[in-house]
Amino acid sequence: MSRDIVWHEHKVDKNSRAKQNKQKPLAIWFTGLSGSGKSTLAGLLEQKLQAEGKHTYLLDGDNIRHGLCGDLGFSDKDRVENIRRISEVVKLFVDAGQIVLTAFISPFKADRAFCRELLDAQEFVEVFVDVPLEICEQRDPKGLYKKARSGDIKHFTGLDSPYEAPLSPEIHLKVSDQTAEAVTEDLYQQLLQKGFI
Repeated sequence: MSRDIVWHEHKVDKNSRAKQNKQKPLAIWFTGLSGSGKSTLAGLLEQKLQAEGKHTYLLDGDNIRHGLCGDLGFSDKDRVENIRRISEVVKLFVDAGQIVLTAFISPFKADRAFCRELLDAQEFVEVFVDVPLEICEQRDPKGLYKKARSGDIKHFTGLDSPYEAPLSPEIHLKVSDQTAEAVTEDLYQQLLQKGFI
């Protein structure tokens, strides 16, 4: 970054936007393997929050790769850059006083920590959607595991590329045979009990 670029402080800030929105700005960061249900849970939670009058926005991994990160592949280097860009967007949404939900595999601990460090304390909630690899592979909603096993996809997280599970997420969802709606309700109650929303 050039030394000639200076951050410009504006009169309307995060606090005034949050006050106008009548909510605490927040990033709810869903992480987990492909097929764990991150996007489904994030979508259901967003619907619930919006029904209660919350101002939200959902950033989904596949959707982001259609635009902002459309120039990136799936090498480790590209995955790091993908999450770096997303983290900066998350920071903007939180600054706008929004509750931003993200659904990204985000396989590396350091990348998730990068986003956490961009935000103030209590503004980042890591939600680990903990589903065993074998169950994710059985679900395989997009047929990606099948393609990865046949060699059509390289650097697939959980198979030939690592997934670094969170050690101490704010919320750890061990999902087995519950419905997505039941898991979402559990998540919502945890967010309430822990004072995030």
